[in-house]
Amino acid sequence: MPKNNELTIAALQLPTLGMQATKLDFYLRNAHSRGVKLVLLGEYVLNHFFKEIQEIPMKMVKKQSDKHIELLQKFAIQYNMVFIAPILIIKKNRYIKTIIKITEKSTSYYEQQILIPYKHWNEKEFFDNKIKPITSPMTFTIDGFRIMAMGGFELHFDPFWSYVTQKKIDLVLLPTASTFGSHNRWREIIKTKAFLHSCYILRANRLGEFSDKDIQWKFYGDSMLVDPAGEIYMMLEDKESMLIETIQKSVVKEQKKSWRFEQELKIRNKL
Repeated sequence: MPKNNELTIAALQLPTLGMQATKLDFYLRNAHSRGVKLVLLGEYVLNHFFKEIQEIPMKMVKKQSDKHIELLQKFAIQYNMVFIAPILIIKKNRYIKTIIKITEKSTSYYEQQILIPYKHWNEKEFFDNKIKPITSPMTFTIDGFRIMAMGGFELHFDPFWSYVTQKKIDLVLLPTASTFGSHNRWREIIKTKAFLHSCYILRANRLGEFSDKDIQWKFYGDSMLVDPAGEIYMMLEDKESMLIETIQKSVVKEQKKSWRFEQELKIRNKL
């Protein structure tokens, strides 16, 4: 049984998974034996990278998504875990980029609100996600921990972090597919956000490579857990692996008490 005010979490650092359950089950059996209650997967792990998907029949992509949802639903029951993972769904013959939450009792989706809009990486054009006023990302509670999941690109936009403060989030889940040697930038942004919002951040970054004309995309891993003091508590390197750590509610409370960021906003009617 977990101790009071503790939660054991895991990040799986993988390339795109095949349709078989063998690899996933190997990691999840290990995670279950160590008391993990929550597992985060990176972007484009349950599906191929979106540039690859452009060359794959839609019915095959749907089959891939359906199969992985079925597997995670089975594992959620078998291991009593909660899974958070980006996944593609199809509506009216258009792709929607979402984050799925699967528990032993339910399945729910968060439609990513801001997508990458750049010429070389234009998810905004490829996917059919609605453009509308920003609302709260996916939030839920496990063993007293308030948790929020947002899309990796959404990390860069302050309105999402306002919800972290308003909802008193203890742990932010950040699935990513970062590449092009952006290690240091992502580390520093994540560390800063964790410190300023007095929360843990768990990042799961994809592995794998993709060749696009003369450009080589290398997804480099660097999955990490950053603590509320803004320090990297644990980080994986660039190989397939799993991060497992136990977080403590007392660490969040102590950080908030020490720095008083929320208190100063509250007395000014900003919370």
